[in-house]
Amino acid sequence: MGRRRKKVIHVPKKKLPKFFSCPRCGKETVRVDILREESNAAVGCSSCGLQAEFPIKPAQGDVDVYCMFTDKIYGKTRRSVPLKGA
Repeated sequence: MGRRRKKVIHVPKKKLPKFFSCPRCGKETVRVDILREESNAAVGCSSCGLQAEFPIKPAQGDVDVYCMFTDKIYGKTRRSVPLKGA
């Protein structure tokens, strides 16, 4: 008698997205272009035309630059709320 073979389950690797959601229009059209030679990154929405450029460090990736972009956009519109009890 032979032994039963174990079932091999392959887990697919998750990939980072190529396009991100726009904080202004909400569509998945924001693209991050990193220029490593110039230590610069350009972020732009192809739908509403929102654009920004950021200086980057060598270890930063697309997601890090996108987070800097959203922090810049949301930082202008949000009001700071004082902490209670402070």
